[in-house]
Amino acid sequence: MYINGEWLEALGGERFEVTNPATGAVIGDAPNGGASDAQAAVEAAAAAFGSWSSTTAYERSDLLYKAWQLMTERSEDLAQLMTSEQGKPLKASRAEVKYGADFLRWYAEEAKRIAGEVLASGRADQRFIVLKQPVGVVAAVTPWNYPISMLTRKMGPALAAGCTIVLKPAEATPLCAMAVTQIFADAGFPPGTVNLVTARDPKPIGQVFTSHPVVAKLTFTGSTAVGRQLAGAAATNLKRVSVELGGHAPFIVFPDADPVRAAKGAAALKFLNSGQACISPNRLYVHSSGADAFTETMVERVSRVRAGNGAEDGVGVGPLVNEAAVAKVERQVEDAVAKGAGAPVGGHRLTDGAFADGHFFAPTVLTGVAEDMTIYREETFGPVAPIIGYDDVDAVVEMANDTNYGLAAYVYTQNLSTAFRAFEGLRFGIIGINDVNPTSAAAPFGGMGDSGLGREGGHEGIAEYLETKLGGFAI
Repeated sequence: MYINGEWLEALGGERFEVTNPATGAVIGDAPNGGASDAQAAVEAAAAAFGSWSSTTAYERSDLLYKAWQLMTERSEDLAQLMTSEQGKPLKASRAEVKYGADFLRWYAEEAKRIAGEVLASGRADQRFIVLKQPVGVVAAVTPWNYPISMLTRKMGPALAAGCTIVLKPAEATPLCAMAVTQIFADAGFPPGTVNLVTARDPKPIGQVFTSHPVVAKLTFTGSTAVGRQLAGAAATNLKRVSVELGGHAPFIVFPDADPVRAAKGAAALKFLNSGQACISPNRLYVHSSGADAFTETMVERVSRVRAGNGAEDGVGVGPLVNEAAVAKVERQVEDAVAKGAGAPVGGHRLTDGAFADGHFFAPTVLTGVAEDMTIYREETFGPVAPIIGYDDVDAVVEMANDTNYGLAAYVYTQNLSTAFRAFEGLRFGIIGINDVNPTSAAAPFGGMGDSGLGREGGHEGIAEYLETKLGGFAI
C-alpha cells in the first residue's frame, strides 16, 4: 500500500492473490489492509492537506501534467496489466488508458480555472467576495470494470482542487491501482497527498471512510446497493457524497432511423468490456418497421464477435469478472428464453477448451423480450443484447423511462424534432443521439435516481471537490 509517500505492507502482514479472469492463473498479490491501515492513510492525507491546499493552482497543474506525461509513456505496460488483471481485450485496455490519462490533462487545466466572484451589495460600504476552496480529505472507492480511468476521474479533479485523497480500489484489480499510484509518486506529488489502501474485504475500509472525522468527502463508483450503504453512512456524519452507480440504459430506434446503422452502433457499444459497463444498453427498443433489418444486422455482427482471452489478437469479448457474474447473466437469459424470448446467437456459458478455467458467457442476442422477463427490469452487466419491439412512437420514451435507474440512454433518429423531444423527455443524465460514445474528460458524467448523485468530468467534476466561502467586507 502507499501511505504518506511510502510503499508499505498491511499492518496485519497479510496479502491476497490476484487472478486473471480469463485463465484463473495467479498474476500477483497485494497487501490485505484493514481498518487500521485505512485510518493511517486518512491521517496521512489530513496531515498533508494544509500544505497541499496552499500550493498554487499552477503548481498543482504542473504535477498533474507530469502524471499525464508518465501515464502516456507507460500506456502499453498499463494496458497489458489491465488485460491480465481485468480481462478486457487489449485494444479496449489501450483505449481506457488514454481515456484515463485525458482526465489528468483536463484537470491540469481546470486547476487554473477555479474562480470565485465579486457580488454587488445593497449597502454602499459593503462588498461580497466568493471563494472556492478544497473540501479537504477525499476518500475514493473505485470499481473493477474500468480499473484505471475510474481512478484518474476522481484523482484528477480532487488533486486539482487542492484536496488530498485516499484510494480503495476494487479487490479484483489492485495491481492497476498500484501502477497508477506509482505514477503519481514518480511525478513528485508530496507525501500524504495520494494514498492507496488495498484489501480483500472492503467493509472495514468503508467504515473508516464514512466515519473518520477528517474525511470531508466520499466518492464511490460501483453497485447501487453498496452505494446506498456508503452514502447513507456518510450522510449520517454529514460528509459530502458523490456516487456513480448502476444503469439500465434504453436504446431507442425510431421508425425514421436507419436500422442497420443503429444496429451497428448497438453491437459496438453493447459488447464493449463484455457488457460490463454502467452505460451499456440494456433494453433495445426497435420500431416494428425496422425490427427485421435491425435484428438481422445484430445477429450477423454478434455472431462474428470472438470471445476469449483479451491478450489474443481478434478477441472482441473477454471474460466476466467472476463466477457470480456469469451465473447472473445465465439466470437472466434462461428466464427470458423460458418466457418466450429467442436466442439466435449465444445464450450459454463458454466452458470448453480455452474457456475451461475462465469466466465466459457467449455474446448473445435475445429477441422478443417482454416486460415480464427479469432482463427487462434488471441490469445485466454482461454480453447480452435484448431486443424489444414496439409500435407506439408516442409511448416509447415513457417505456424507456420505466426504470429506477437514470444514467445513460441512446436514441437513433434522423429527425431533429424527434431527437430534441427524446433528449428532453428521457430521464437520464447522459443521452447519446446517434452517438454510442457520449463521454469525454471534458463532459459531465453521472445519472439520476438509483444511478447516483453528482457528476464526474467536465467543469462539474471539479466542483464536487470545492467548498464555497463568502466574505462580507465593510469598507
